[in-house]
Amino acid sequence: MNVRVRMKRRGFTLTEFLFVVVALSVLVALCVPNLKKRRGCSGGMNCVNNLKQVGLSFRQWALDNNDKNPMRVSVTNGGTMELIGNGNVFVHFLVMSNELNTPKVLFCPQDSRPLRQPAVTFGTATALGACQIPFTNDLSVTYFVGVDAVDTSPQMFLAGDDNLTIRGVRVKRGLLSLWTNTPVAWTKDRHVNQGNICLADGSVQGFNNQTLARAFQSTGVVTNRLAMP
Repeated sequence: MNVRVRMKRRGFTLTEFLFVVVALSVLVALCVPNLKKRRGCSGGMNCVNNLKQVGLSFRQWALDNNDKNPMRVSVTNGGTMELIGNGNVFVHFLVMSNELNTPKVLFCPQDSRPLRQPAVTFGTATALGACQIPFTNDLSVTYFVGVDAVDTSPQMFLAGDDNLTIRGVRVKRGLLSLWTNTPVAWTKDRHVNQGNICLADGSVQGFNNQTLARAFQSTGVVTNRLAMP
């Protein structure tokens, strides 16, 4: 006589199920912040590399233009001096298209504002496909330009993250004048109360809110004019 042995499958009890759910929740809570932190660091490094390339492009352009940045050269000579007053930022980068090679370096990968996205080329819209973005306005720029920066004042601000605030209010696009005692700070987004700035000597440094204020005081000038995109 054949004896059939029935194996009973034992399922999770309610207590065991709840224990598993709690354990998984704890693991997720521990891992997610670290993941976000790694992503934030990666985005910050990309931003630093972008600004290093921007600083190098300014220097390369100056070598062909009597050691002057585009903002200190007349439009008739290929610069943007007369365009400073209109507040547009992209024009100062557009004249350096040969040195920059791609407008993608003008966009911080951590900038998540609506309508903001990097351009793919310095070419015109007619030369691009329907889904490609030409470099024609400030929506493809997330770095300010220090319009008065000169090599003789190496601590002046040449370019940097544009997510600045004054007394807690984010600055608007256009030409911004900052005095050494202006209470300027970073927003909480992008690099979490920190930011990156390319100085006139081409170096790129990261600043928190406290060191940013001291950096403004160390520029060597009373007023810093920044073109904000």
